[in-house]
Amino acid sequence: MSVTDAPATEIRCMQMRGGTSKGLYFLAEDLPADPGERDALLLRLMGSPDPRQIDGLGGAHPLTSKVAVVSARPDGGVDYLFLQVSVDRAVVSDQQNCGNILVGVGPFAIERGLVPARDGTTEVVIHMVNTGSVARAIVTTPAGRVSYAGAAEIAGVPGSAAPVVLDYRGTAGSSCGALFPTGNLSDTLAGVEATCVDNGMPVVVVRAADLGVDGTEEPTALEADGDLCAAVEALRLEAGTAMGLGDVTDATVPKVCLVSPARDGGTFSTRCFIPKRVHEAIGVFAAASAGVAWQVPGTVVAGLAGDHSTRDVRVEHPTGHTDLVLEVEDGAVRLTGSVRTARKLMDGLAFA
Repeated sequence: MSVTDAPATEIRCMQMRGGTSKGLYFLAEDLPADPGERDALLLRLMGSPDPRQIDGLGGAHPLTSKVAVVSARPDGGVDYLFLQVSVDRAVVSDQQNCGNILVGVGPFAIERGLVPARDGTTEVVIHMVNTGSVARAIVTTPAGRVSYAGAAEIAGVPGSAAPVVLDYRGTAGSSCGALFPTGNLSDTLAGVEATCVDNGMPVVVVRAADLGVDGTEEPTALEADGDLCAAVEALRLEAGTAMGLGDVTDATVPKVCLVSPARDGGTFSTRCFIPKRVHEAIGVFAAASAGVAWQVPGTVVAGLAGDHSTRDVRVEHPTGHTDLVLEVEDGAVRLTGSVRTARKLMDGLAFA
């Protein structure tokens, strides 16, 4: 039998938009148990490595080349493993969490029967395998069925959808072991003053002006600035070691978040490297990390104007803003919450 005659591997999956990202959602039982075999399959399904991902389901961008692996827990909750599938490299990474893909986990778990639906709303407790933290998702379920239609709007996504309310638990230090993993509120890294913070996502926060940009540039313009990209990567590599993550040359974390004063009524503005491309919005956990740093005196972002005592933080980004509820008391994160939306795009069989 030739390669072209070999039967294709078919696997059940659901494609969903979660927040401002898009990915494939699988039950763990539908994927190979061996991580190597699983990752090889996911690369084929996504069409990686190929800048266009033309022979797969990926969207040729890190934000649309993501995977959620979900399984039931004995306590009634679910486990959620996030996998970032590289677009142009044969790499699948579990080194970070993803707050956007997380938004779709609750609806997916209900749709697959892992959590029984209630009439009105259904709570899904989600254990994030990557970081060990926990989120409580409130999903809209009228008449015991998931509804994706609603009036909630999030920046970066056209139209409106049903809200998914998320309350995150144990996000502080979930990847690095401490909210400020270097032990400092501010460090000089690669010659630049920066704050290293981990409230669900390891992030290096730096003032845009300190890297010679305004902070209002379009993502494509920042990506085209070779000197800026080199400076950001040098900063990221040094920060990775300082944050206890080791050599992050081939890792997807930490992210580098450029901050500047708000322009549209928000708390502050951001441009986030993830790590090579610039996010067209901002990840939920990256926003939560930068937002918590804003509330703590002594960080590089705390110097930006605003009422630092408020729990409501609006993080501006290239396509709008992300609203969060954050509470820090005596250096400890008491609350991290957000309202997001998700939508089921496709449910069926994918072929590798």
